[in-house]
Amino acid sequence: MTVSMHELSVGVFTSFLGNLSGLLDQAATHAEARKIDASVLLNARLFPNMYNLTRQVGEAIRHAVIGCSLLAGADPPAYPETEPDIAELKARIATAIAFLQSLPSDRINAADEKEVVFTFRNGSERKFTGRTLLLSFSVPQFFFHVTTAYDILRHSGVDLAKKDFLGAARQSI
Repeated sequence: MTVSMHELSVGVFTSFLGNLSGLLDQAATHAEARKIDASVLLNARLFPNMYNLTRQVGEAIRHAVIGCSLLAGADPPAYPETEPDIAELKARIATAIAFLQSLPSDRINAADEKEVVFTFRNGSERKFTGRTLLLSFSVPQFFFHVTTAYDILRHSGVDLAKKDFLGAARQSI
């Protein structure tokens, strides 16, 4: 049995973006129940030189969307340069999921040896094949940021468990 590039990218990213949205729901519930301004959670970070929760979520979205855009040869959705609240972060996740699901699976599946160029925020570039972009960069980056978002919320007292990170058991992706 083979696993397709589409399953490894869109299938994984959409599932875990949905889980990330659920984590944000739990953060909002936590803030409301404890009468905490939600911006306290959104600005929380594990260490002073690390990104805050808002940026962790944004980077997870970014790596999923840019990675799949490069594989499919499609233009990614643009997000406003504003400081989002929890509802806006959830809307951005929903936009990312809808975009990822709209990408043609055959174009992503055909991109394993395609040369792609990832452009960093500072303007520097790095060349990859589609497969190496996905497996050695986009997926690890994505999970780093989703995991760190989860850890920030746990550290901030939000009642989360591993099942919240992993989501419901899936028969297929």
